[in-house]
Amino acid sequence: MPRLADLSLADFAAALASVHPSPGGSCASAFPAALAAALVAMVARQTAASDPFTDLAEDMESVAVEADELRAELLALAEGDIQAFERVMSARRAARSEEIRAAYRAAVEPPLRMCELSLRVLELAVEVAERGHPHAAADAGAAALFAAAALESAALSVQLYLRPIDDEEFCAARVGEATRTRARACALRDSARAAVHEKLETPRARTRVVHG
Repeated sequence: MPRLADLSLADFAAALASVHPSPGGSCASAFPAALAAALVAMVARQTAASDPFTDLAEDMESVAVEADELRAELLALAEGDIQAFERVMSARRAARSEEIRAAYRAAVEPPLRMCELSLRVLELAVEVAERGHPHAAADAGAAALFAAAALESAALSVQLYLRPIDDEEFCAARVGEATRTRARACALRDSARAAVHEKLETPRARTRVVHG
């Protein structure tokens, strides 16, 4: 399969729809998170460029730069996730128990890192939802929902890859991390949604749509 960076969206969707198990849900989880980061960066830059928000320009530019970095890491992580899954499949074909266990342990790490990165994107989405330009409130809300969904999806992959691993301490630590991240994400998603609805319900926010 070509590198993900070389695929069009249509080609990637076709690869997901194929009979092959990879790419799958774990890899795909990186993409809504990356899109969320892109939306965060857009809202931050629109806010920084708007006259009424000049006092926030420096803060918003910092948010945009961090969101760009998160987007790049998430896209790279999707490639790493495919490679980790391919190692699992290779170990299973060889039917060597120790290699299989090691491959699954390694495969847990990309989706776990996706959870961590998605959470940070979600935190930034809340910031731009609360402080950003009201005309971009819907974009901030979309970013929060994409990031929350990506995190939840990646957490499911963590659970899946932990199943064959018989190291209780290893599994408990990763499950605990994923559980804490999910709980935090739910609270942040709700905060973003509340901030967005408040802005959309005000007359000023309804006066003009910047883009769809």
